[in-house]
Amino acid sequence: MTRIAIVVLALLTGASALVAAVVVSPWWWFAAVPLTVLGLLGAGDLLQRRHSVLRNYPVLGHARFLLERIRPELQQYFVERNFDGRPFDRDVRTIVYERAKGTDAEQPYGTERDVYQPGYEFLVPSMAPCPVPETPPRVRVGGPDCTRPYDMALLNVSAMSFGSLSANAVLALNAGAKAGGFAQDTGEGGLSDYHLRPGGDLIWEIGTGYFGCRTRDGDFDPAEFADKAAHEHVKCVSLKLSQGAKPGIGGVLPGAKVNAEIARVRDVPEGRTVISPPYHRVFDTPRELVRFIARMRDLAGGKPTGFKLCVGSRRQFLAVCKAMLEEGTAPDFIVVDGGEGGTGAAPMEFADHVGAPLTEGLLTVHNALVGTGLRDRIRIGASGKIATGTDLVKRMVQGADYGNAARAMMFAVGCIQAQRCHTNTCPTGVTTQDPRRARALDVGDKAPRVRRFQEATVASALQIMASMGVTDPADLRPHMLRQRVDPFTERSYEELYEWLEPGQLLAEPPASWAADWKAADPGRFAV
Repeated sequence: MTRIAIVVLALLTGASALVAAVVVSPWWWFAAVPLTVLGLLGAGDLLQRRHSVLRNYPVLGHARFLLERIRPELQQYFVERNFDGRPFDRDVRTIVYERAKGTDAEQPYGTERDVYQPGYEFLVPSMAPCPVPETPPRVRVGGPDCTRPYDMALLNVSAMSFGSLSANAVLALNAGAKAGGFAQDTGEGGLSDYHLRPGGDLIWEIGTGYFGCRTRDGDFDPAEFADKAAHEHVKCVSLKLSQGAKPGIGGVLPGAKVNAEIARVRDVPEGRTVISPPYHRVFDTPRELVRFIARMRDLAGGKPTGFKLCVGSRRQFLAVCKAMLEEGTAPDFIVVDGGEGGTGAAPMEFADHVGAPLTEGLLTVHNALVGTGLRDRIRIGASGKIATGTDLVKRMVQGADYGNAARAMMFAVGCIQAQRCHTNTCPTGVTTQDPRRARALDVGDKAPRVRRFQEATVASALQIMASMGVTDPADLRPHMLRQRVDPFTERSYEELYEWLEPGQLLAEPPASWAADWKAADPGRFAV
């Protein structure tokens, strides 16, 4: 390997120069010292396990850490921005890295946000705070048709497939989930040995390609699905309708990444680009979707079954709710993926302009379920750039029961946002199938980082909730989150948005919902 050869060459050349400096001429010291130092530094980089960049790029990788150290001085030129586009006080990556390393510390001197800027949000503290719960609460997922409910953690690993992620990245995420008692969504790329080996809880996601449970011509294979869903580590099954970063266009795994192992896991030909179609073959109408969810639950032995979507048409989602009512069955959970989501594999225009942001998506799904009397039996997960305790609390105020994190979990295993996910040349071994690069990601070092990040983030959320006078996420209310609408006015979410009463759509839909409710047809996905 080139990197090892260069380090060995530097050491040998340095040693030779040392001999020459002693035997031939002292002028050789000018070559011996730097060559020996570089060789020893490179050897140390190759042997250490904490930094994937240094293992893949010995010596050169130190430039990145040097830039990180001087970044505070550069911030006046390069404005750091939050996930929603507004300036913020701390780089989210820094928060994730510190929590993953277990070095998260207080940073005084106040916020750097412009608190009078329209769009600024804040949570409302109570004059009577509560003690922070010693044990994080969990969310029971499983409606009346579910015979094997699952207690979901407040924060879990969002959908990222083996193939998009390296084997070591999947192993580290699942081992971290096992140690921390939370779940990992497999993504739509199939159920691999790397998901199963550490023993962490899994949410098996099935996409439009039905990878891992497909026939030779790409249809859903119920027998293979039932066999794999029966695995003890599979706790829930999720049908992916769409994802936030690229709703409505499916997905692509370049042929360069489709090695023999990935081909076996996905039931696809080796070396050929894999296309996930934008639509499902197994249903054409909201009613057929609801029936298929029920069929998946039966095939999975009664385990919780749901679906994930990036919300688009409110009318179409209401059609699904009508189908649930007419069919007398419903999913056990719905994961709402925000249009601002994504981990690095989406067309820029889709990521920027297609699909409802997570706030609007959550409000639509929550209110539609409340208005149809279905909310009590269906849990809502939120997925879309959740990285901090504040993010998690805000999403629960907006209607979610729990959250899933993708990009933040990638940060925890070493991602530096090199934006080379699609090239198979990820410098940290996170998103590559190149075994030489992937080997730099040390599972033993990164799995505890995943656990520490999730644990610290949930602890932060509980601490924030306690400051608001709340110990149970179910007690969070819209008036507890406020937003500045102009430099002189702020309003609570209770005032800014419409909140339906239980069964209101069935009794007397409000004017703002009436047209969509009337037009919603469980027999077709009308635009």
